Amino acid sequence: MAGASERNGPAEAAGRSDGSAPGRDPGTPKSPDATAGGADPVVDRGEVSADDGPTVRLSTTDDGPTVPLPGDDETVPIPSAEAAEPPAGPVSAGRRLLPRLTAANAMIGVLLALLGFTLVVQLRTNSTDASLETTRQEDLVRILSDLDAQEERVRQDIAGLEESQRQLNSGAEGRQAALDEATRRADELGILAGTLPARGPGLTVSFMPVSKPVAASRVLDAVQELRGAGAEAMQISGGDGATVRIIASTYFLDAEGGISVSGRRLTGPYMITVIGDPKTMQTALNIPGGVVASVSGDGGNVAIQEREVVDVTALSPPKDLQHARPVS
Repeated sequence: MAGASERNGPAEAAGRSDGSAPGRDPGTPKSPDATAGGADPVVDRGEVSADDGPTVRLSTTDDGPTVPLPGDDETVPIPSAEAAEPPAGPVSAGRRLLPRLTAANAMIGVLLALLGFTLVVQLRTNSTDASLETTRQEDLVRILSDLDAQEERVRQDIAGLEESQRQLNSGAEGRQAALDEATRRADELGILAGTLPARGPGLTVSFMPVSKPVAASRVLDAVQELRGAGAEAMQISGGDGATVRIIASTYFLDAEGGISVSGRRLTGPYMITVIGDPKTMQTALNIPGGVVASVSGDGGNVAIQEREVVDVTALSPPKDLQHARPVS
């Protein structure tokens, strides 16, 4: 025993003299489990030491347990399993749902913004018409007049049909009413087809060349404009006195010394006699950039006269239908 004490040297002797176990750091506090009777202190199992290197803590305290790391003088804390896991309960669940709720709210906001933009564009489109914003006052007056004339004609047609229906359902007078209605319809179709003469209020429109002849296209433009304004019967006369009835199948071509109307040559000046509402038709011809302006720009002149009564006497020869048949 004396030999062992001599080999251990003064360090161990000093360690035993202050009550600490051999090999412990003097700065390490004694375990609270040590007995007062001088028994050996309980070694702290939260720390594993080695003589040749640093240690890493393994305890669950704030500093954490340590284990020895070779060649390093510092201790690296290792987090415990409880600290690595996120806290359970409503807080953690709310944190997991928060990103999803934020993305959903952003998508809902984008969809609502698109819906609002679509509604605003639709309302603006319905409330304004770009084609009418730049239209002149004269054009708007003409359009309104045309609509009024069309509405009046439709109202008259409705009233006539209702009267015809009433007469047809009146019993004894039904046969005579049916005959009268058939005669009236035949007359109307004859006027439209150009097989019957017509009389009524209207206009005479004269085309006079000034610097160069009036083109057939300008006369055709006038005919189409008059039809759009409610013309019911028309004929065109040339300077040589020739007259041609204008119907749906009439065509116009430029010819030597004049124009060709449905194959018949006419020389200038030309005059169109038309039956319809005089005010509406005159307004249609005088719109800016219309027939009168176009003929004047081509070196011609247009004269319009309103008449209380005009006669359309030229007739179009009837054509025998070869393919079309009425549907009963």
